[in-house]
Amino acid sequence: MCGIVGIVSAEPVNQQIYDALLLLQHRGQDSTGIATSEGSHLHMHKTKGHVREGYRTRDMRGLPGNMGLGHVRYATAGKATNEEEAQPFYVNAPYGIVLVHNGNLTNTRELTQDLFSIDRRHVNTSSDTELLLNVLATELQDQISGLDLDPDQLFNAVASVHKRVEGSYAAIALIAGKGVLAFRDPFGIRPLILGRRLEESGREDWIVASESLVLESAGFDIVRDVEPGEAIFITPDGELFTRQCAENPVLVPCSFEYVYLARPDSIMNGISVYEARLRLGDRLATTVAEHMPLGDVDVVMPIPDSSRPAAMQVARKLGIEYREGFFKNRYVGRTFIMPGQAARKKSVRQKLNAMSSEFKGKNVLIVDDSIVRGTTSREIVEMARAAGANKVTFTSAAPPVRYPHVYGINMPSREELIAHGRKIPDINAELGSDWLIYQEVADMKAAIVEGSNVTDLEMSCFTGDYVTGSVTPEYLSWVEANQLS
Repeated sequence: MCGIVGIVSAEPVNQQIYDALLLLQHRGQDSTGIATSEGSHLHMHKTKGHVREGYRTRDMRGLPGNMGLGHVRYATAGKATNEEEAQPFYVNAPYGIVLVHNGNLTNTRELTQDLFSIDRRHVNTSSDTELLLNVLATELQDQISGLDLDPDQLFNAVASVHKRVEGSYAAIALIAGKGVLAFRDPFGIRPLILGRRLEESGREDWIVASESLVLESAGFDIVRDVEPGEAIFITPDGELFTRQCAENPVLVPCSFEYVYLARPDSIMNGISVYEARLRLGDRLATTVAEHMPLGDVDVVMPIPDSSRPAAMQVARKLGIEYREGFFKNRYVGRTFIMPGQAARKKSVRQKLNAMSSEFKGKNVLIVDDSIVRGTTSREIVEMARAAGANKVTFTSAAPPVRYPHVYGINMPSREELIAHGRKIPDINAELGSDWLIYQEVADMKAAIVEGSNVTDLEMSCFTGDYVTGSVTPEYLSWVEANQLS
């Protein structure tokens, strides 16, 4: 999971990209980078940490130009603390290309070998983004002749990328002096949205970004989602070209975007994230009513912030009082996306505080968006009891996470997942709660896709079914052996 944005504008883009990355900060906190094109000159600045601390005035002045792209990184491949792994990545031929990427490639071993032995290209990091960039550069080099760049040459190169690369990828490339290229994997696993803004001069500015809230905040109209397998090319003058580059594209977006990753004020693939989370609460309430005596619950409480819509609906549908008992320190990052179990555990009590007056003597039903490793959930149950709760029912708006996620979320190890190989009563005992209730897989899917044209979701971490190739038991074992610490 990362956040990406690309802009072609009549005005300088450095501040526009910076503002967009601030809105995408929830998608990655490890590092950030911006690249711009001023004529045929590329400028780039990238650094570890958050957006607000990563750019000084001199850095912004060093990013001139009316085309550019930006990135916030949540490490799922490569080393989280290595600044060399920060995006964007650059190659000097053809033309000079800078690329940012959201997702995970699942055939990196094969790509690394082929790039070296066949394409004679060198990669200097363990980042799959650098692999993706070099594959694109190789395929584009094979298409072009002379100095001119025709959109069809780009689209043919992307079509070849789709044939060579497996996994999830929403990518934006800045080609020096030529324009901005954006493309999405043939399953549309990771999001990418196109927007347009009309200038007073009549010129059209364009933006592509991970979430729709970025477009709306900057005054762009949402045009549509980039289709699975589609490529979009925007020239420096704002001329737009598009083509479907995949042979058999099918939309299978990641369910975890709606459960946890995306901001609630975003719309992805025609689905409001906020409304999807409300419907998740409605479905969860029905399951709660079926599995436990409601007389044992005095109040419903969310774990802020992403579970709040679901918790409100659980309380409303069950007719139980809704209360806020946990308060969040907004200056601590999202614990789920912190690398390393020790960092996540230490951060829980820094991030959340339980107000004793809301817990003392009460039977509380806690709603969280999901339970992944169980670290946060176990600490929360302990905090509720320490604050005076009589009984603690823990519920999850998502089903049990039993399998690794290999498409852009840091869940590589089965042993880290609290639900892997355990039945729900065993998980309940691990968490220390009195009751534990999960959303059903079918209910989660129905809640998310309701009222949309989406018919399927990428749900591998819940079901073990992977939509792309190369995800075999051997591959999963290799990922676990090479996971981040």
